Formats: sequence, structure tokens, C-alpha cells
Amino acid sequence: MAQALKRYDPDRLAVATIASHTALQILRGAKRYGFRTIAVAGSERAAEFYRQFGFIDEVWRADLGNFRKVAESLVESCAVLVPHGSYVEYVGWRQALEAPVPTLGCRELIAWEADQRKKMLLLERAGVQTPRVYRSASEVDGPVIVKLPGAKGGRGYFIARSREELEARVRASGGLAEGAVIQEYIIGVPAYYHYFASPVYERVEVFGADVRYESNVDGRTLGLAEPTFVVVGNLPLVLRESLLPTVWRYGVQFARAVEELVGCSMAGPYCLESIIRDDLTIVVFEFSGRIVAGTNTYMGYGSPYSVLYFDRPMDMGERIAHEIREAARRGRLERLFS
Repeated sequence: MAQALKRYDPDRLAVATIASHTALQILRGAKRYGFRTIAVAGSERAAEFYRQFGFIDEVWRADLGNFRKVAESLVESCAVLVPHGSYVEYVGWRQALEAPVPTLGCRELIAWEADQRKKMLLLERAGVQTPRVYRSASEVDGPVIVKLPGAKGGRGYFIARSREELEARVRASGGLAEGAVIQEYIIGVPAYYHYFASPVYERVEVFGADVRYESNVDGRTLGLAEPTFVVVGNLPLVLRESLLPTVWRYGVQFARAVEELVGCSMAGPYCLESIIRDDLTIVVFEFSGRIVAGTNTYMGYGSPYSVLYFDRPMDMGERIAHEIREAARRGRLERLFS
């Protein structure tokens, strides 16, 4: 990818992403910083929606199941790709690893994100507090949550309140899905932390936080339905300031663990997902190695923490574009893209 970047004309540089998830934020930010913008839509319905926005220069209708062809066309268009959750889910980690287009961040981390066990290994290496992970249902001694691999937005997850309930559900479904993980259910409030790893400024920034709004967990079901965890939206969150040193330290430790275990440096946005207990300890149960949809909560008016770094409000789409512009100006694009 470094060779591809060297052939790019900086004056023609385009920012591309899949037309879903955080595409509006990413492409709006890129256009504000003077880049050409490309949205790659997996359906005509999506393409029709994204064509209405003036900050998107081109909307491509493409088969995401054959992404190599799309990637080659993006290189011909002097484009860099910004990955997000829909890219991970619809294109898939195998295609994402092989796509011959400069991709923001640590590309290999996409494969780790698709494997719940490798996720927990990476979090443990980071030295952050994590829930217990059970190797089998017979080990369970309290409430658990069962998670599926990949960026599914909580779809298919379920809670079991005891070993007996878990074993009954596993029997009824014919066994656990391949790659599923049984994790201790932590009692507390959820909080999801947005970070930006900046090769240009050589720092990790705490850039925001959110809470996810999940169907039957947050919906008014009043015990009439089994809790489910399908994310339907996000709510902005401003943390107590006394939590920020720990949140920032966890982000720095995670970036260091990625370099040690995965073998590449963090660049761009990522997220640690946690439960905060009533004693204010933070238990991290998940990560996302790219931009998360919770950053959409401050699209257009800026993160409450961006002013601490730049003395002006900036959303994550603008933060990405700012980093790309500065890296291009300083001849460091290869430090951003893999």
C-alpha cells in the first residue's frame, strides 16, 4: 500500500467508504477539508439515499461480495478507504485483509475484531480490567452474556442468568454458534469511549463517548419480551472528569498492546466498550478497531473533547480528514494507511 500511495497525486486524493454506518460523517468531514468523496453502495436503495447529499461527489453501486474489483477501481481513482462497522460486516474480514486499496488504520486488527477470543486476549494484554470468559457452560457460576463473532451490532446476543438456563438454551438451539463466547455479565452502566490514535501528533486522544440504544434492553417491554441487544441508535455521553485519566490510560495501553500482539501501529479512530460499576471501576468487555457509530452523536457540532486538543469543536469525520490532510502535507500518509 505504501507503493500505491507514492503513485497517488495529492491534489486528486479522494476519501471513500461504504455507504452505511458512519459514511455521512466521514464524507462530510472529508469534503470540508477539500477531498473528493466516494460512497460505495451495496444496493440501489442505499445509492439513491446517498446521492442526495452535495458533499458526496460520487456514489458507486457495487457488489460488496466482490470487493477486490471495487478496491482496484478506488486505487485508479486515487482514493483511500476509511473502514467502519458495515465494511467489517458486509465486506468481511477476509476480503478486507486482501483489498488492494490503502485502508485507514491497522488492517490486521479487522481479523482480530472478528474473533471474540482474540479480542479478549488483546484486551487482557492491554492490562485493562475485563469480564471473566468461560470456556464452557459447565464453568458458569452466575449471569452471563453470549456473544457472536463479527460486527453484528448486538444481533444474536443473549443473556442467561445461571448455568442451568444457559445449558437449556444451548440444548434448545442445537449448540453454541461457532466462535461464540460466554462472558461474565457485569452489573453497571454501559459507556463506550472514542479514541483517535494520531501518528501526525504522536498521541492518543480521548475524543468522545456514547451509550447505545438497544431494542428490547432499552425499549419499554416491561418483561414482555426476552432482552435483545440490537443497536438502533446512540446517545451522547459526557463522562465525569475524574474518570478521564483512566479512560485515556486504557486507550494508550490498548494501542500499545495492538503494536505488540498484532504487529501494527494504531492510526485513526477506535473504541473501547465498557461497564462502569457503582464503585467507578471500569470493566472493558469489547473493542472496535475503527470508527464506531456512536461518533455520529456529535456529527456537525463536534465532540465535547475535541476542543481540548484543537481549541475548536470537531466531529470524528473531520478529525479523520484533518489527520489525512496533515499527513499528506508532511509526507507521512504511509503511517496512516495499511
